[in-house]
Amino acid sequence: MQFPNVLPVNDKANLACLCQTCLAKKVNAQLSEIYQTYTANELIRLAKPYAANTQLVDGLDYTMENGFMVFSAWYHLKRGTCCGNGCRHCPFGKSPDSLVDQEDPFNNVG
Repeated sequence: MQFPNVLPVNDKANLACLCQTCLAKKVNAQLSEIYQTYTANELIRLAKPYAANTQLVDGLDYTMENGFMVFSAWYHLKRGTCCGNGCRHCPFGKSPDSLVDQEDPFNNVG
């Protein structure tokens, strides 16, 4: 299991609990801020060092919804290219008919 190095080390409140669930939430919150700041190409470069890690992290790379695995924007960025399937969290752009919940922590960055 490998989390991206995006949490500020000096924020002790950020590191209060390091269980996988809490850490995934904290990393996702930081990634959400990063998604709003950088271009897709810059985000792909950020994710590329983690692409070789094939062990998916629940809550970071995917969530389970109604028995289906739903990949996150982070997973797609690690993949590096759009698969063309109109994924809900595709960071490479939204299709006009997609509905993305703005409260979703695994938001679309495109």
